[in-house]
Amino acid sequence: MTGSSSPFSSSPAVERTLPPVVAVVGFSDSGKTSLMVDLIPEMRSRGLRVGTIKHHAHELEVDLPGKDTWKHRRAGADGTILSTPSHIAVIRNADHDHSPLELAGYLSDMDLLLAEGYKNARLPKIEVHRADLGRPPRCLDDPFLLALVTEADLPGSAVPRFHPGDAPGLARFLLRRLGLRP
Repeated sequence: MTGSSSPFSSSPAVERTLPPVVAVVGFSDSGKTSLMVDLIPEMRSRGLRVGTIKHHAHELEVDLPGKDTWKHRRAGADGTILSTPSHIAVIRNADHDHSPLELAGYLSDMDLLLAEGYKNARLPKIEVHRADLGRPPRCLDDPFLLALVTEADLPGSAVPRFHPGDAPGLARFLLRRLGLRP
């Protein structure tokens, strides 16, 4: 098929750069998900396409027994894509716990990726901290820490601090800090 625009043609793939990845970290129940749910529409309102990656330490089964994709995988497929007019789901076997940068290729057409979790990753981080949990912030000495979201007064900390309700301020900060242009 000469001149075809088929995605399966032998023409060289267009190299894409990965979007910036920012990890949203904190202790359990600190408000990471709430921050992401507030931050995503703030970034989108500025014209950015935002993708998310959620780290989950336990097994997760999204293939329902008896469904076609489950049958494909049971037959030996190492990866399956389920496509509908409104959603795409990728189900792949994994041989290790993938880093956000390894997963970023799945969302390479986004302007920004927010990764919930990955506290030990060497990525820019926003830590969400709740003083009432009785623990100090875990990442204050992390050179990748961009900002702290907390109500606590932390004297001596030079890290930019945002109130949990200030998603607009955090969005403006991230746009400047990451050099993103909507």
